[in-house]
Amino acid sequence: MKEAEMTDATINISAANFRPGTSDAEIEAAAARAAAHRRRTVLFWRLGILVAFLGSWEFAGRMGWIDPFFYAMPSTIAGRLYEWMTEGTSEGPLWYHLYVTMEESVLGFVTGSVAGIIIGVALGRNRMAADIFSIYIKLINSIPRVVLAPIFIMILGLGLASKVALAFVMVFFVVFHNAFQGVREADRAMIANARILGASDWQLTRSVIVPSAMSWIFASLHVSFGFAIIGAIVGEFVGSRFGIGLLINIAKGSFDAAGMYAAIVIVMVVALGAEYLMTLVENRLAKWRPQPLHETQ
Repeated sequence: MKEAEMTDATINISAANFRPGTSDAEIEAAAARAAAHRRRTVLFWRLGILVAFLGSWEFAGRMGWIDPFFYAMPSTIAGRLYEWMTEGTSEGPLWYHLYVTMEESVLGFVTGSVAGIIIGVALGRNRMAADIFSIYIKLINSIPRVVLAPIFIMILGLGLASKVALAFVMVFFVVFHNAFQGVREADRAMIANARILGASDWQLTRSVIVPSAMSWIFASLHVSFGFAIIGAIVGEFVGSRFGIGLLINIAKGSFDAAGMYAAIVIVMVVALGAEYLMTLVENRLAKWRPQPLHETQ
């Protein structure tokens, strides 16, 4: 991300008027200052919006403009989080519930992503197979995911397998469609040049088509982990012995608004951390890719 900011800042600085004889080092220093200023501005607005939102929420609750029984308040949510972290929940340690949900989410994310990439690339490379199987993929994708939760629980039980299956389904179609479209949108001129050089179908897929589709694939991976968490929590909500979804279900049954919001905060923090890790992996694996300007402006 810092490299992207530096690239954008360098472009903006280069467009400015420098005196004749300005060295490259001075231009790079100006770009670094511009990038640092941008990071501070973004951080300021992020924190400012968060503080304003939480402060308004707390103030509205204390003034009686909203009913804390239904909406809770940031202070009571923070208190519930502290209680769970130090004393545990009514169903056991918070960390074990979080571990169970993350295990289900990660397994569903990994298996769904791998299957989605492999099948998406395979069908993207084979138009006949894509035409044959497309109708079945559309039919399965049209099924509401929530409907699948009780079916998986009935077949696979209340344990790990049913939650992983639901997370798998949530992830698979997102990754599959992006991988499939990424293969279809591969640079035709580059493919033709590779064929002229004698590349086999496997070499063409591995060295040209898959790298060309990486932007599409990573775009789906950024959102698919959130879908994996949703799948795991929906499965836990329908029926489970452990997990964050179970905590939400118990809080709902006891009209514990602070508990429900506390569980939601945990999920958001975990999803944000996963998004950050995914960005690091993407930047590591796709260093060759030019950074789009809109991501830094």
